[in-house]
Amino acid sequence: MSPSIERQQLQTVHIVPLTAFNENDQLNLDAQAAHTAKLYEAGMRVYLPGAGTSEFHSLRPDEIVKLVKVTREVTGPDTLIFAPIGYQVGIARQTAVECMEAGATGIMFMPFAHPYMSDRGAEEYYLSVMDAADCPTLFYKKAEIPSDALLLELASDRRSVGVKYSVNQMHQFRTTVSADKHGLEWICGSAERFAPYYMLAGSGGFTSGAGNVCPHLSLAMHAAFASGAHAEGMRIQHQILPIEDYRARAGDSFNISMLKYAISLTGANFGPPRPPQRTLTSEQEAEIRELMEPILETEAELAQQKSPVS
Repeated sequence: MSPSIERQQLQTVHIVPLTAFNENDQLNLDAQAAHTAKLYEAGMRVYLPGAGTSEFHSLRPDEIVKLVKVTREVTGPDTLIFAPIGYQVGIARQTAVECMEAGATGIMFMPFAHPYMSDRGAEEYYLSVMDAADCPTLFYKKAEIPSDALLLELASDRRSVGVKYSVNQMHQFRTTVSADKHGLEWICGSAERFAPYYMLAGSGGFTSGAGNVCPHLSLAMHAAFASGAHAEGMRIQHQILPIEDYRARAGDSFNISMLKYAISLTGANFGPPRPPQRTLTSEQEAEIRELMEPILETEAELAQQKSPVS
C-alpha cells in the first residue's frame, strides 16, 4: 500500500462520473463541475473520472486530463482521484503524467483493448507507465489478462494500491485475496449488482455508475454491508437493482445510455453518449422514467435527512 494512501480510504464507493457533453459534442465542464460537486456533497470520496461508464473509449487523452482537473478543482483534499489509463503505451505514459499534474492521486489501468495479450506483455506495459508517473496505481481486471498470479506479483510494488476486480467468480476472487501478502485493496469492479458478494469475500468497496443518480443510496448500501448489517444492505440493493438490471440488458449495452437519460430526469443535461453507444427509443425512455421515479424519491428523502435542519 502506497504510504500516501491509507487502505481505509479505498474502502468505500468508487464513483465513475458520467461525462457531460454540450450540443457541439465538446466537454461541458460547467455541468461536469456542478455534478461532481453534488457527488462530493453527498459523500463520494473516490473518483474514477473518464473511466468505463465515463465513456473512456470515446474520450481523447486531453479530455481525460480535463476531467481529472475539474474533479480536483471542485472536491476536497480528502478526495482520491484515479485517472484511467490505456491506449498505446506512449500515449498511456504521457496521459498518466499529465493527469498527475492535473491533480490526480494516482492512475488506474483500464482493461486491455489490444489483441494477442500475455501476462509478460501486460507487466511490461504496466511498469513502463508506472515508471513514468511514479504514483499510486490501481489495476482493472475484467479478463484473463492480467492473471491473478500477475496481480499478486505486482502487489509487491510500492506503487500498487489495489485491484478493481470484475470477473465475478467469487471463489477465484476469495482465493486470490487470501493469497495476497502485501495488503492490496481488492475492490468490486462490478457495481451494486455484485457488491454484496464481493464484500463478503473480502472487498472493502465497490465501483458505481448508479451513484451518479442516487449517490446517497449507493453510499448507504456500502455503509450497511461494511457495518455487517447485511439484511439492510440487501434491502437497499433491491432499491437500486432496477437501474443495474436495465443497464445489463443486451450484453450490458445499456450501461451508459440508460444513465445518460436517467440523469436528465434530475434536471442535468449531459447530452447523449458518443457513438458507438446505443441510442434509446421512446419506449425505452418511458421504461426508464417509470423505474427511476421511486428511486429518485428515496434518494431525495435520504438527501433531505442528511441536510442540516434550517
